[in-house]
Amino acid sequence: MSGNYKADKTAIIGENVKIGDGTRIWQFSNIMSGVEIGENCNIGQNAFIETGVKLGNNVTVKNNIALYNGVTCEDKVFLGPNCVFTNVLNPRSFVSRKNEFLKTTVKEGATIGANATIICGHDIGRYAFVGAGSVITKEVPDYTLVVGNPARKIGYVCECGERIFPDENGTYECSRCHKKYKESENTLIEI
Repeated sequence: MSGNYKADKTAIIGENVKIGDGTRIWQFSNIMSGVEIGENCNIGQNAFIETGVKLGNNVTVKNNIALYNGVTCEDKVFLGPNCVFTNVLNPRSFVSRKNEFLKTTVKEGATIGANATIICGHDIGRYAFVGAGSVITKEVPDYTLVVGNPARKIGYVCECGERIFPDENGTYECSRCHKKYKESENTLIEI
């Protein structure tokens, strides 16, 4: 273990876990051996983080979330309560498929809403927003807002999380932080 972090006395932290400064780990969480957690993360109550998971800096993992081998969350990711990640497409309790784990990366600044399900092998783009209860069955591009089962694109969000719309010139400007974007190849780029 490393870093100056705080963990509740009920948390279980395995061997060879890297935990950055300022991270907080709440009640009844289980962090298995070999996990990497960055600085200033908040790991909510009853979280399970399996060997091989990597969390960047300033990641929020709300209550009752299981992160399985193959999941990587980059900096500033928000994982809403009870969201679910998978790592095998066709699991069977009597068939070992550990060599078939598919990786999922949640890229910088993305938000996964409460009770969303992320089917393995589908990355979530930078600052994308997955609505509560959505089921991800394909890649989510940067800044894209998706909802439903299966999740479908309904628009875009700003880096600050506000939904944004185009003006008459096709420019997207955030009403909250005033960042501007333009659409390019089914995603947004900041201008």
